[in-house]
Amino acid sequence: MKKTLLVVLLGVACLASCKKDKKGNTDNPPKNGSTFDLIRDSVFLYAKEAYYWNDGLPTYDAFNPRSFTGTDDLTALTKEVNAISQYKINPTTSKPYEYYAPSPGEAKYSFIDQGEVSTELNGTNKDFGFAPFYNAINDLRVKYVYPGSPADLAGIKRGYRILSINGNSNISYDDGGSHTQFVINAYANSNTISLTLQKPTSDTTTVNFNVSLNVNSYAINPVLTYKIINTANSKKIGYIVFNSFTSDDNADPKLDEAFNYFQSQDITDLVVDLRYNGGGYVSTAEYLDNLIVPAAKNNTTMYTYHFNDLLVAGKQKLLYNQVRRDPDTKQLYNYGQFDYTIAGNTVTFAKKGLLAISRVFFIVSGATASASELTINNLRPHLDVQLIGSQTYGKPVGFFDIDINKYQMYIPEFETQNSAGQGGYYSGMTPGTGGYSGVTDYDDASFDFGDPRDSLLKHAINYVTHGTYSISKQRIQSLSTKQKDFSIEQSNTAAIELNRNKFTGMVFNKKFKLKK
Repeated sequence: MKKTLLVVLLGVACLASCKKDKKGNTDNPPKNGSTFDLIRDSVFLYAKEAYYWNDGLPTYDAFNPRSFTGTDDLTALTKEVNAISQYKINPTTSKPYEYYAPSPGEAKYSFIDQGEVSTELNGTNKDFGFAPFYNAINDLRVKYVYPGSPADLAGIKRGYRILSINGNSNISYDDGGSHTQFVINAYANSNTISLTLQKPTSDTTTVNFNVSLNVNSYAINPVLTYKIINTANSKKIGYIVFNSFTSDDNADPKLDEAFNYFQSQDITDLVVDLRYNGGGYVSTAEYLDNLIVPAAKNNTTMYTYHFNDLLVAGKQKLLYNQVRRDPDTKQLYNYGQFDYTIAGNTVTFAKKGLLAISRVFFIVSGATASASELTINNLRPHLDVQLIGSQTYGKPVGFFDIDINKYQMYIPEFETQNSAGQGGYYSGMTPGTGGYSGVTDYDDASFDFGDPRDSLLKHAINYVTHGTYSISKQRIQSLSTKQKDFSIEQSNTAAIELNRNKFTGMVFNKKFKLKK
């Protein structure tokens, strides 16, 4: 669903039914104020209506939206959204549902921007085109490079070691300290960057070289690579790295190309590498599931959406201001017209292609989030799903964007569950535990995607070949050496910290069913 109309909402006059609470506080905001006052009011009032955990929010007076300030308007609004996210407590953890361990008080899921995410998910990035990864405390690597990006055009590849950034070699991991923050700011918050890189060569030697990059726009190909891996027992593994759930127009043709190739090669097993995929559009997640699911599951339940009680009861008022145009019929509609019941939000499988497999391996990490986790969870009741890697991000909730003046707010409005009622993975999915089959192990960015020496891919190859995840003594020794200074938990935390400025989410981009 592409948006064609941006709504300017100054929605404080819309709540005629506001009530006083017993302490005299009200949800009735002032009827005047500056444009920015009204924007801050709207952020809170929309959350009171649409936020999945709206029942945990205080009254308008108690919250006082106009008290949030910052060095600029977006900073002030971000503070407000962060504050909204901390009220509802998860009884399992005794912490907010949106508790974010690397930065307590910051929202784990909610955010507000000026349209950058919408642009990215529709297939265009504007950045350097690479991302860093701590292979160990003193080993910073390039974890991926987007084709056609500034990094790609400069010859940078996954696995290259980063020796210095902007002339600074103090880039070791320090648990979110000054060194880590320097790395984050340099690659995520700057328009230029200079790198000294170490390139491995075929004869085990290395070559150092320098590059300078400028931020630039480029088209995203979310399929970073796909290939066939032949095993020792004559089986064929189809391997694909899918790095972002961009729009169907952008992603589906690339997925079709890969899966048509897998089908033509008669693969026996499939490995989907989602280790750095932070999510995106739910319609693309559904498309990927439909390419993987057995044909016998066609027309059975894939998953369901669950909204808050106010929306289910059809009592939404502000959402009538959120106007969209149907991309097919071109008809205008709004979020107030929709049916938010479970019956109106049950998605069924619609098998794509002829690929027939009974088992799929997903490579995952702390950066695997939201639409990636949705893709995995949807398939769990329907075939053998194996996870390889480390604990995922933990985001079983998603959002549709809410337009407020020039801003777009993303707050969780729904939770998803698969056909077996499984969901609620707020602490993530851990391979090999908690009902998730597979094996936990370090991510290792020393090798390019698809290289059989990649530790996580090696597990899948070994399982297909020998039916076990056991690894060689040499690999065990390597892990033991690494674990002395960098645990899997630290590795995962580092990955999440480096990913914090990147989009993580599950965006509803389909047309809701209308209320009857």
